Amino acid sequence: MRSCLDISFLLILVIGFHRSEICKHTFWNAEKLNKHKPWIETSYHGVIIENMDTVMLDPPLVALDKDAPVPYAGEICAFKIHGLEAPFEAEVLNRTSGEGVLRARGPIDCEQQKEYTFIIQAYDCGASPSGANWKKSHKAVVHIQVDDVNEFSPVFREPLYRATVTEGKIYDSILQVEAWDQDCSPQYSQICNYEIVTQDTPFAIDRNGNIRNTERLSYDKQQNYKIMVTAYDCGQKRATESVSVHIDVKPVCKPGWQGWNKRVDYEPGTGSKQLFSKMHLETCDGPLSSVRAMVELQTSHIGKGCDRETYSEKSLQKLCGAASGSTDLLPAPSASTNWTASLLTDNGRDSDLIFRFDGRQAANIPEWVVPQNLTDQFTIATWMKHGPSPGLRAEKETLLCNSDKTEMNRHHYSLYVHNCRLVFLLRRDFIQLDSFRPAEFHWRLEQICDKEWHYYVINVEFPSVTLFVDGVTYEPYLVTDDWPIHPSEIDVQLTVGACWQGGEVTTPRFTQYFRGSLSGLTIRPGKIATQKVISCLQACKEGLDISSLESLGKGIKFHFNPAQSVLVMEADDLESINTAMTKVSYINSRQFPTPGLRKLHITTTVQCFGEDTCISIPDIRAMVMVLPPSEPRITIAGVERLVWPAAQLRAPFGVALFKDIHIISTVTKTDATLTRRPGVLELMHNLDYCDVLVIGEELDPERESLEIHHSSLLGKHLDATNSTSGISIYGVDSMAHYEQAIRQVRYRNWKPGGLSERRFRLSCSELNGRYTSNEFNFEIGIVHSSEAVEHVNHMAVQSQFMRPVHHPLVVHTVNSDHISGTPPAATVVIVMCIATLVVIVVLGIYRIHTTHQDGSKEDEEGRKDPEMDWDDSNLNITVNPMEEEPEEEEDEDEEEDELAGELSSAEYEDSDEEDEASIQKGRVRGKLEWDPSTLPY
Repeated sequence: MRSCLDISFLLILVIGFHRSEICKHTFWNAEKLNKHKPWIETSYHGVIIENMDTVMLDPPLVALDKDAPVPYAGEICAFKIHGLEAPFEAEVLNRTSGEGVLRARGPIDCEQQKEYTFIIQAYDCGASPSGANWKKSHKAVVHIQVDDVNEFSPVFREPLYRATVTEGKIYDSILQVEAWDQDCSPQYSQICNYEIVTQDTPFAIDRNGNIRNTERLSYDKQQNYKIMVTAYDCGQKRATESVSVHIDVKPVCKPGWQGWNKRVDYEPGTGSKQLFSKMHLETCDGPLSSVRAMVELQTSHIGKGCDRETYSEKSLQKLCGAASGSTDLLPAPSASTNWTASLLTDNGRDSDLIFRFDGRQAANIPEWVVPQNLTDQFTIATWMKHGPSPGLRAEKETLLCNSDKTEMNRHHYSLYVHNCRLVFLLRRDFIQLDSFRPAEFHWRLEQICDKEWHYYVINVEFPSVTLFVDGVTYEPYLVTDDWPIHPSEIDVQLTVGACWQGGEVTTPRFTQYFRGSLSGLTIRPGKIATQKVISCLQACKEGLDISSLESLGKGIKFHFNPAQSVLVMEADDLESINTAMTKVSYINSRQFPTPGLRKLHITTTVQCFGEDTCISIPDIRAMVMVLPPSEPRITIAGVERLVWPAAQLRAPFGVALFKDIHIISTVTKTDATLTRRPGVLELMHNLDYCDVLVIGEELDPERESLEIHHSSLLGKHLDATNSTSGISIYGVDSMAHYEQAIRQVRYRNWKPGGLSERRFRLSCSELNGRYTSNEFNFEIGIVHSSEAVEHVNHMAVQSQFMRPVHHPLVVHTVNSDHISGTPPAATVVIVMCIATLVVIVVLGIYRIHTTHQDGSKEDEEGRKDPEMDWDDSNLNITVNPMEEEPEEEEDEDEEEDELAGELSSAEYEDSDEEDEASIQKGRVRGKLEWDPSTLPY
């Protein structure tokens, strides 16, 4: 048994040893078959196109093995890549040939990474199919470059480009636009070209994006340009969106005033209107030491040089407080002033009337008009517009001349122009001790020949003569003496527009004709005009003004000319002059100014340090347009017919014609804020005359008259003239004062005879006929002794103008001449003055009342004249006992008495009525013994 076991063990040992030897022999054979490593290149360079997966290597990926063609040992089974996250993989295409390929594991983006570097090795298949005993090649470096694809379009770095250029210049580069591309390669990431898409523009762009102008730009032609620009990369891929380029054109910096309006509208009644509220001076940063600006308001084409009050000469002199007694040598042509009818005139009335002399017209002044007693004191005044005289040796041009009418050719006094000099000649009459005396007074002034209107006043206080031109005093530069004129019996002739030569010639004729325009030529003997009156008569109602003087500061200096048509301002810096110019205003104080344009002219001088003038500032020409004022409608209303007994007309004070008269003025305006429908507004303004004219035959001075007592005009700027045609009340005053005066106009007829009625017409004017009232007709019915006295006055029909008018708004416009601020300290003085005035008025009324009573006694004594006795032998008075006075008349009388009590002349009116009543009672006691209360007066 043991021997069997031993034999088995020995058999196992023999078998195991045999197997071990077999394995050793097999390994040794394998080592002998795969004894070489694969071989590859030491380095590779590859290229991969972006977004592709195949890499093109140079040299190609091929591995060689010297064990070939031994199976497995001579074959290549794999390529392995060693690197940090290399996105590539190698694939064996042919194990026998060893060819391989390199692929990307995913999309390759050049914009993320342009190049890759990694290590690659080749592996053979080993000695057997299991790959045992494989061998690997040496390490080879692989460098791969990613080829870019032009997948992105250019994009501009800014959404909008802006630039500003100055007109008139050619720029090499106005601005540069810039685009960029996200592609990674220089070919596709670089911008190779720019293009202006907008057509027909004066601009060009180069390859670098620089924009330039191809022509000179003009601000006046176009102030800004908007162009579109696109870009191309080097692969000619265009930008998907073009960019906008804005180029503004600014004017060449020209020194001058900026921010002003060429026209400024002025509405009447608005006071002061700023002219240059936003104006400023541009000096283009030039250094300056001072600025001087002169603003001139040119109004020579308006009226007589500017907007003045256009009242008549008499009314203006009354308004300005001039002494009475002046003679108007150039009045408006009429039946009584016909010597001016042959002269050339401009359209107008009275003070607006302008006489033009062309060297062929002149006028002889009638003897009854000429002042006979020119004493050592007198005044000559006139408006004159005159230009240079024609010809090399200009002749004398006579405005006014008083010369011998016949036989001789002596000039007693004259006013003439010679070579742009104004000369006044005055030769006094000879007296026993006379010798050489001043005779000719010469003035040389620019105003005489500047073709503009000027107001000339010559005040004579012999031997001194003073000239005022537009209110400024001028002494004569030359005074020559001459012998006095010997007295003679020769008549003299006063002429206007030339000088009369009645002697020393075959045919008497005019000589030394005047060429120019005259207006308002007057002579006032015995008195000279004061500076205050002269300034008032020639004062302009429009001019320049400075609003808010306190805001100018100390750095500004300014002054006006007397007419306030020229304003000069000086400052040391721009800020001061700019502030001052914004305060310059236009003002017109007339309630009804002359509409139309007024020119503005601004001249500026800039002085720099150490230089006279360094910057030239262009002049400015603008205008103020004065809009037409709302035209007033002046309405006169009242009772249009009254019946009076003839006895009342014979009374010393006659009868009052217009006791119930009322004068109102209305304008029609549109309410722009509410209904835009016109409304009637009552307006308060002045009047300058009212005429009461007789309708029908003129008054017979032997038996009738129209009268107004002088006391009715006291305390008012009114005067009156009387004729057989009627009464004219004139003077610049309020409508209320005119009402008071007109109510005192009385009609007397001490011989009514068979007269049954008298008719009158009342009309009023403002601004010398520019605005006139309706013609109010009034009729008196006369009841004689042989007729029945009917109470018809209360049946007088109310005038159509007395219909009630509902005024939604009442505007009381105060005359600008009376507008003033009254400080508290002046209030006490005014109150004291008013109290004193009241005392004087009361004393005056008392004196008037006493005078009237004395006059009544004289009238009663004067009735002893047989022609004035009233034959009452056949008088029959019939009174209707059933007719009673209506209460309405009593109420109206009470209202009239209340209204009269408010007027300054009311007490005088009451005294008149008391005098009339007392006279009537005297007559009744002496003759008829009738009851005057039954008569309707």
